[in-house]
Amino acid sequence: MIAFPSFVGIAAHPDVLSAVQSALQPHCYNFWLRSSSKLTGQKDKMATPGEQPTRTRIESDSMGQIEVPSNVYWGAQTQRSLLHFNVGRDTMPPELIRAFGILKKACALVNQDLGKLPAEKAKLIVRAADEVIAGKLDDQFPLRIWQTGSGTQTNMNVNEVISNRAIELAGGEMGSKKPIHPNDDVNMSQSSNDTFPAAMHIAAAERVTNALIPAVKTVHDAIAAKAKEFKDVVKIGRTHLQDAVPLTFGQEFGGWASLLERDIKRLEQVLDGLYDLAIGGTAVGTGLNAHPEFAERAAKKIAELTGLPFRSHPNKFAALSAHDEIVFAQGALETLAASFMKISNDIRWLASGPRCGLGELSIPENEPGSSIMPGKVNPTQAEAMTMVCVQVHGAAAAVGFAGSQGNFELNVFKPVMIYNFLHSVTLIADACHGYVEYMIKGIEVDRAKVDWYVNNSLMLVTALAPKVGYDKAAKIAHTAHVERTSLLEAALKLGYLTREEFNDLMKPEKMTRP
Repeated sequence: MIAFPSFVGIAAHPDVLSAVQSALQPHCYNFWLRSSSKLTGQKDKMATPGEQPTRTRIESDSMGQIEVPSNVYWGAQTQRSLLHFNVGRDTMPPELIRAFGILKKACALVNQDLGKLPAEKAKLIVRAADEVIAGKLDDQFPLRIWQTGSGTQTNMNVNEVISNRAIELAGGEMGSKKPIHPNDDVNMSQSSNDTFPAAMHIAAAERVTNALIPAVKTVHDAIAAKAKEFKDVVKIGRTHLQDAVPLTFGQEFGGWASLLERDIKRLEQVLDGLYDLAIGGTAVGTGLNAHPEFAERAAKKIAELTGLPFRSHPNKFAALSAHDEIVFAQGALETLAASFMKISNDIRWLASGPRCGLGELSIPENEPGSSIMPGKVNPTQAEAMTMVCVQVHGAAAAVGFAGSQGNFELNVFKPVMIYNFLHSVTLIADACHGYVEYMIKGIEVDRAKVDWYVNNSLMLVTALAPKVGYDKAAKIAHTAHVERTSLLEAALKLGYLTREEFNDLMKPEKMTRP
């Protein structure tokens, strides 16, 4: 092993850098090549100590030169990140990469309009950025969530990919930084400190608007349709897991639908904060190295590209150093998860059985439920949704804690915040489909069992209380329970009511309204 004094100053000492690379090559290139081969579909070629890897090119950054697989668009800083942050398997969400593509396209167009970027360069950047937006280059973004907390490596990953792809489009040599430089051109008027939070908001707002809200609406509408279908079916209510007074299935399903309706409104409320963009704040919020009009123009251009009302954040110092809008939005997701947990638990309890549970509802039988008990079927869609809800609650803890950790001019927990937020959105949105198609739409009511529960519930005695008083009504219920008789038999035995009076009062359907 070669000893060297410090990593500090490596850029100024190429000989030290060369020594470091030589010492690390046997350990590092295997990972690099595995990464590139998986991304490009090429067969692994394992390098052995003393063997130089094939098909590489030289890229450089402020730390010096480094070899990069020749079949990728990323450059030196991305390659270093693959080495230094080989942590876990969680890569940046494609929704965030798409948002970065939108951001870089907008910035190039605005810098052109402001006379800072030549039109021919802007055109090349835009063409490459469009491919990022379309997902054509998704395999070029391999970096992990677990990197620098500002997301600098991912910002540079995007800059390098767009730069090299633009160079390729221009017929140049990848890695040459000519005619498009990743920092000077693609990152013009920007810093990782304002691009990453801006991309966070773009990705979050797009996903909430285009994926999550529509998915939740499908569940709401399906449950509301069932509420209408079962609106006149009287059932027994339950509080504290004990028998209570009657209500209708329409009212019960309607309550679930109302929860989701209000959740949708909360999601719509959080969008307003997500529309504020940090772009233009550059390094610490002052806008250093950006045109005075850049922030407003960039936000306006992003709004044009996305069709969403993005705007420049009114205070860039707040936008860089804290991400309360993401925390707030994750809170709405947590509330939504609480609603889905309640609804899912209600459904699987009411459908429990089929013979030894409550059994008021039947749900579709989608797949075998046991490897040992033949014929068993489980409420799997409800279970999948409840596991999603648990995950979202955990993500809320991570996002909330990360959001509280801004120091001075920068919060350095950005990647973990947006990862958890987008993951939560994806899980809920995806789960909604099966929830509707394979459960809600197929729910039926077992009328015979529901009627039996209603007719045998002791809590119907509540209808007698206005006539005989609370104490006598309680005595009727207690007598019926202890002696295992009906309320009618108990009331007649105690002499509190005649048969005619009892029958006149005991109408469960009338107990479902004031």
